[in-house]
Amino acid sequence: MNTEMLSTVNSLIKTIPLFDGCPSEKEYEEALELSEYLFDNDPHSPILTMMIAKIEEYENSLPEMAEFNERIANTPAGVAMLRVIMDQHDLNQSDFENEIGKKSLVSRILNGERSLTVEAIKRLSQRFGLPVHLFI
Repeated sequence: MNTEMLSTVNSLIKTIPLFDGCPSEKEYEEALELSEYLFDNDPHSPILTMMIAKIEEYENSLPEMAEFNERIANTPAGVAMLRVIMDQHDLNQSDFENEIGKKSLVSRILNGERSLTVEAIKRLSQRFGLPVHLFI
């Protein structure tokens, strides 16, 4: 049984080099394509779960992703949520006058120079139907 399992694992690694670690960009792209296929055709596959973990590991090892992850980790929750809302609703800084104030204040909040007030958080939460804690 152990020999058969080792053979199966080795066969899987040959088929999906991402599982062996240190993949090339081409192998990474192939793994993305396979994971998309599995997601569409067999979303409960344990292979998909393992692939997602390996893809995430690979992406987090890239220098540009490390920088991005650090920037995200250092972004206050309220600012991150405000950016997501702006992106999802195709809004700009002028669209928050009723919730936050003038465009210049929204800009200062997005740049980390000011924080969202409790009142602004309540108004944003109400306008977009989001829990208050997402802004804190």
